[in-house]
This record gives sequence, structure tokens and C-alpha cells, in this order.
Amino acid sequence: MSLLRVILCIIFPPLAVADKGCGSFLIVLILTCLGWIPGVIGSLIICNKDK
Repeated sequence: MSLLRVILCIIFPPLAVADKGCGSFLIVLILTCLGWIPGVIGSLIICNKDK
């Protein structure tokens, strides 16, 4: 995971997972709406998964 992706995960989590698919985007968007910290954690986990 690149440094740019990590910074994007911290600043705007849904945008960081936009290329991972619609399901990941919706999950992170909902988590971010519930609270910024859960959205950041979710996006870091999704972006860190091996393909």
C-alpha cells in the first residue's frame, strides 16, 4: 500500500476504496457516516487486503 493511499484512507475513506468495487465503497461510506474513525479503519483494512 502506497503512502498516497494511506493518506487518502485517513482524509477521505470512501474515495480510497472506490476502485475496490461498489460493495466496499458502500460499506466504507456507511461506516464513515456513522463515524470518521470506523470509516478510516474499514478503508485501511480493505486497502491492505491482498488481491
